[in-house]
Amino acid sequence: MNKFKVRRFEKGIYILPNLLTTASVFCSFYAMVSIINGKYYYAAISIIVAIIFDGLDGKIARLTNSTSNFGLQLDSLADAVSFGVAPALLIYAYTLHNYGRLGWLAAFLFVICGLLRLARFNIQEETDVKKNFTGLPIPGAAGFIAITVIMTEDYFGLENIPHLLYLFMVYALAILMVSNIPYTSFKGLKLSNRRTFHVFLIIILIIYLIAVIPQIFLFLFGIYYIFTSPFLWGYKKLKGESDEEPLDKNIEL
Repeated sequence: MNKFKVRRFEKGIYILPNLLTTASVFCSFYAMVSIINGKYYYAAISIIVAIIFDGLDGKIARLTNSTSNFGLQLDSLADAVSFGVAPALLIYAYTLHNYGRLGWLAAFLFVICGLLRLARFNIQEETDVKKNFTGLPIPGAAGFIAITVIMTEDYFGLENIPHLLYLFMVYALAILMVSNIPYTSFKGLKLSNRRTFHVFLIIILIIYLIAVIPQIFLFLFGIYYIFTSPFLWGYKKLKGESDEEPLDKNIEL
């Protein structure tokens, strides 16, 4: 019987990082409630806030040396809801429903590719993700859907954008999440180290742009981050430069 005995939390759980993870789930649940009520703008903002909380929980856990297996599992499950289900439901209700079966299948593909992306990330060694992620991170894909809805509502107008463009965007994001294309993780960025004066000025400029035109800045940054890596990866392939061994070869099913 001892073999099947459930292990207790002898040391308890860390409150602060897990509380931030819970806040991320709360934001995503509020986003889904807003979608049901037809308030897509509020839903998109809630997903953006959820991304902020998701980024903070890992940072706080590392800074306070409070990482745990429980926290990692909770964070992964939270990401599945916050950045898989919520943005897929948002973009389907916002525009993909116009394409019937093709639309909801696109939303489903986004969800399942996001889950595969999370599962692949969970089996990676910590050293493998210090510099680059393998495939587009799911918060990045979710954030781009959210900021696209915000930009559409604030500047473009849904009636002025071909709905087919949103369909292609969802398919592209889904494929990029499960690809072997390397994406910068920014984990090696340490603001506490000495930098040149020009780097300091660039950081000040970025903060200024976020304060003045947050929607435009986040939208342009999303385009740059999501689509620059595939172009660089394709350019290296054309030149015959070899990348590191694909992660897929190391996955045991």
